[in-house]
Amino acid sequence: MPGSPDPADRSRVVVAVPPGLRAQFFTAEVWRELERAAELTVIDDHWDRAAVAAALPGARALITSWRAPKVDAGLLGSADRLELVAHTGSAVAPYVTEEVFRRGILVTQAGDEMARPVAEVALAFTLSLLHRIQRFDHALRGGLEWAAASEAPPRHEIHGSRIGVIGASRTGRAYIALVRAMGARVSVTDPYLSAADAEELGVERVPLETLLPQSRIVAVHAPVTEETRRMIGAGQLALMPDGAGLVNTARSWLVDEDALLAELATGRLDAAIDVFDDEPLPADHPFRALPNVLLTPHQAAGSVECRQRLGASAVDEVLRLLGGRPPVHTVTADALTRLH
Repeated sequence: MPGSPDPADRSRVVVAVPPGLRAQFFTAEVWRELERAAELTVIDDHWDRAAVAAALPGARALITSWRAPKVDAGLLGSADRLELVAHTGSAVAPYVTEEVFRRGILVTQAGDEMARPVAEVALAFTLSLLHRIQRFDHALRGGLEWAAASEAPPRHEIHGSRIGVIGASRTGRAYIALVRAMGARVSVTDPYLSAADAEELGVERVPLETLLPQSRIVAVHAPVTEETRRMIGAGQLALMPDGAGLVNTARSWLVDEDALLAELATGRLDAAIDVFDDEPLPADHPFRALPNVLLTPHQAAGSVECRQRLGASAVDEVLRLLGGRPPVHTVTADALTRLH
């Protein structure tokens, strides 16, 4: 693996990843590479702040996963040699504080590895909404007779359809490439997308109030910041045309969930949702009963291949550090402004 250190260097690395995720993240080959490079301290109860604090003295690197305790001044009091926090996910704000950056500790994330699978799920959602698959599935499973189950709003092919994308993020760009390859006409709302980048992507830059009423499908791919939180509310949903669909594989906090539920309950719009304000989604949540909604339990990045790439990416960053080479996917303190 690139950046492998001298085997004689037995620096210590803390792996705060629970057994189930370790099995998904780290192939046998990747794990052996890490074991050859460093002395490992593995924490099964990775959410246990005291356990992580006890493991940090003398460690040069910490590999974290979801639900790990935030590395703050308290934990850093035990981290006398820490040089790197390698997160196996994308957003680092829930797991590190500004104090980490102030102390010169490097922070890396593996979000690049998630872009393709999340984009593929967003594409699958898009096709389902265009062809009303979720409505037919609900109808047949709900016991409707064949003729009644066959009734649905007009269906459309993706070729020639107007697709609106909110956010030209890594995942947004991967999604754009997929839908454009299938013949969709794509518009994008993103204040940071330059005219040159839009031309390269083959998309039209438009403001949100223009994108919403002209799009057959609106796919949300923006980061959650103070500016984007609840950016899609009742007013924005009302701009979408009858029969349009909303795809959200990004973060629930980008959309006002109550406003979305109220709009979906009318049957005017369809939606496909992977992320929710409350997770796990309560068993009695109204979303579950709506025939025009497709739901998945926050699993858009859950492919076997993606999970293995997340682990390999984090391990590679550690090996690069131990081998005297700079990590590849470092983030700055600006990443803390991404709320989720």
